[in-house]
Amino acid sequence: MEAVFAVIALLFVLFVLFVALGVYATVKVVGAAKRSADRHLTQARRTVEDHTLRAKAFAQSGPAGEIAQLRLTLRTSMRATQDALEAAATEDASLKESLDLFRRLSTHGHDLDGELRRLESEPDRTTLAARLPELRERTERITGSADSLRWAVRDRTRRFADDDLDSLSGQIDMEAGALRHWTATEAQPAPPPWPEAPAADAPSAGQTWPESPAPASGRKPEQDPERAALDPPAPRQAYSWEKKPRPESTT
Repeated sequence: MEAVFAVIALLFVLFVLFVALGVYATVKVVGAAKRSADRHLTQARRTVEDHTLRAKAFAQSGPAGEIAQLRLTLRTSMRATQDALEAAATEDASLKESLDLFRRLSTHGHDLDGELRRLESEPDRTTLAARLPELRERTERITGSADSLRWAVRDRTRRFADDDLDSLSGQIDMEAGALRHWTATEAQPAPPPWPEAPAADAPSAGQTWPESPAPASGRKPEQDPERAALDPPAPRQAYSWEKKPRPESTT
């Protein structure tokens, strides 16, 4: 019986876990969908406002048209700088201070944009014309700071890309040289020739006494008459058991 209660309790716990996971997944999906919808709505609203301001800047003349142009310039500069910083910050963590500075600048930009939006419906054109120099100067200061920060970030990103490209080019040159190693190898010297076989009449390596030179006539010493006359052969030794030669008959 206790085993049955244990199995039931385990199944209940698993059921609760599955329900909790399902609820968590549903909340995450709904939240992501809501954020995506909000992002698209914000983008659409900005696009509509930009087109409206552009139309007012071209259609209206005088202070009202210039107010619309100031708003359009301010919003374009601040949005471009924000996009550049957020894109670069994902790869460069050192831009945290730059992001903090831009957030502080954005506070002044939002204040100016709100003031310009309220002045669009100002009926007193004289007062509006008197405020325009100060509003123009504030817009130029904010957009100038935003443009400077944006171009600095772009130059930094381009510099890092150039350094990485230089390093990559050097590594590729080294690899290309290693792949063409045979062009840098010096020519191997030719092997020494094999020693020639000794001539047939040359003295052997172990011979220390030279042979007697042959006579100029080309005959052996015993066949040379001049040599025999100067150096006659020794008399032949006679033995007792040999017969004496008969004298030749004179008859």
